[in-house]
Amino acid sequence: MEYVEQRNGGYYVAGTRVSLDSVVYAFLRGETPEEIADSFQALTVEQINGAIAFYLASRETVDAYLVRQRQEFERMRQEAREKDPAFYAKMDAARRARHTVRS
Repeated sequence: MEYVEQRNGGYYVAGTRVSLDSVVYAFLRGETPEEIADSFQALTVEQINGAIAFYLASRETVDAYLVRQRQEFERMRQEAREKDPAFYAKMDAARRARHTVRS
């Protein structure tokens, strides 16, 4: 049985909309397959174990993919900040104010 499929330029748990990224990052944080299943109710423990096995067998390829995904996210985030600096300035100020209230 195939547990991971590639589509739309990304890796997904086969037959679901859950990205392999989500499962791998949870696994790397030390979550058990059961804990991951609690977070992603669309997945069975078997699917999670299969996704983890895929990751471990293809670690170099998947790690390189995750680095590219992170770089693309950062590029898009920077682009968005440059397109609407006033909005992001307001968001940053609200975040700082919320943090100050908590401290």
